[in-house]
Amino acid sequence: MRVQEQVVLAPYTTLRIGGPARYFCEVAGEGELLEAVQYARRNSLKVFVLGGGSNLLIGDEGFDGLVIRIAIDDPIKATPDGAFVDYTASAGSEWNAFVLHVCEQGISGVECLAGIPGSIGGTPVQNVGAYGQEVAGTIAAVRAFDLEADAFVTLAHDQCDFAYRRSIFNTTRRNRYIVTAVTFRFDPAARPSLAYADLERHFSDRDAETPPTPLDVYHAVRAIRHRKGMLIVEGEADCRSAGSFFKNPVVAPLVLPQIASSLQIAAADIPHWPAADGLIKLPAAWLLEKAGFTKGFTMGRAGISSRHTLALINRGHATAADVVELRDAIRGEVLNRFGIQLEQEPVIP
Repeated sequence: MRVQEQVVLAPYTTLRIGGPARYFCEVAGEGELLEAVQYARRNSLKVFVLGGGSNLLIGDEGFDGLVIRIAIDDPIKATPDGAFVDYTASAGSEWNAFVLHVCEQGISGVECLAGIPGSIGGTPVQNVGAYGQEVAGTIAAVRAFDLEADAFVTLAHDQCDFAYRRSIFNTTRRNRYIVTAVTFRFDPAARPSLAYADLERHFSDRDAETPPTPLDVYHAVRAIRHRKGMLIVEGEADCRSAGSFFKNPVVAPLVLPQIASSLQIAAADIPHWPAADGLIKLPAAWLLEKAGFTKGFTMGRAGISSRHTLALINRGHATAADVVELRDAIRGEVLNRFGIQLEQEPVIP
């Protein structure tokens, strides 16, 4: 393990934004991770764990501590378990490569999560989801270093307390665990998910007798994400984002008449779908557009992708302050017009 000083973090993020880390190291195994943690403790340093750099906005001032980049990338391990098969992948492995590998085996369960940037280790933290799937649907266990117990532990699915875009790793036990590997459990007999309209349309001319394979859905999802600017492609400014910047708000049904009154439309015309406990979920993208923040909106060097309303992008040499200014403008207007406080997805160290 080699510790470096004043390493600029922007190249390690999908937004290409971020100041320097006071100290920086990469760890390729659990032994090196333990060394890094001990180094931070000896020197009384704060620790920030960096994975694939997606879903992340690092401040212009950087991070005044030790940034540990997880580069653990061991081969995927497949283990049959009765009617199921378990796949264990390292935290530093690329998420999309894992999805492709699973789909190439003809196995469903993560095909709708193709093209999501980042590494394996970040997926249980955020309970990554898209197009009707969440990783919580397949995660069997998470291996991590417990900073409180000072030991490596394995957490079963139920211990992770998964919910919409959340887990214990980003809520009640935030900053306690450093994920090193994730085990996913798949049912080889399961069929691919086509729950979302975009996917239904993509395969609408498909013969019913030849349903799409997991690999077909994988390629379809990547094509859809690219069309919407939600696939990280070097050289395409519209794709230089941290992914969806705002979560879809979950609110009480009585909010619908308030929004309808503000927009002078019928409550029935507001897109929404059921959530747990009698609540409803609203599309954040729709709220942004109705608040005047449409695709292509620009504020200085930051802006909104011309392909997807929820993608805040770096238009070139943007700073974290530029993105925060745009974020605050959006949140303020949505709150003022609809009484809804938008919650951001990207982590700010």
